[in-house]
Amino acid sequence: MNSLIQIISALLNIITWLVIIDVVMSLLIQFRILDQRNQIVSQIWLSIKNVMEPIYSRIRSFLPNTIGFDLAPAVLLFGIFAIQVIIKNNFYQY
Repeated sequence: MNSLIQIISALLNIITWLVIIDVVMSLLIQFRILDQRNQIVSQIWLSIKNVMEPIYSRIRSFLPNTIGFDLAPAVLLFGIFAIQVIIKNNFYQY
């Protein structure tokens, strides 16, 4: 059971980092600091978007429609934090 909890925790940490990278890259592309015509930037951006977009779309279906500001990453990070707290408080042995 302990190893399963550690695997879930590791996956949640990976998803957290992917969300952070997605948000930071989105801002850098919006402010034209990163150029999507660069092949490396484009490949990283598309691969992260392909992984995160199915998760974001499910969250967006429950959220109100906000113009110009996407709340899905914040809701996802809050959900991951809540799951990590529940796992830590209920399954880890002291």
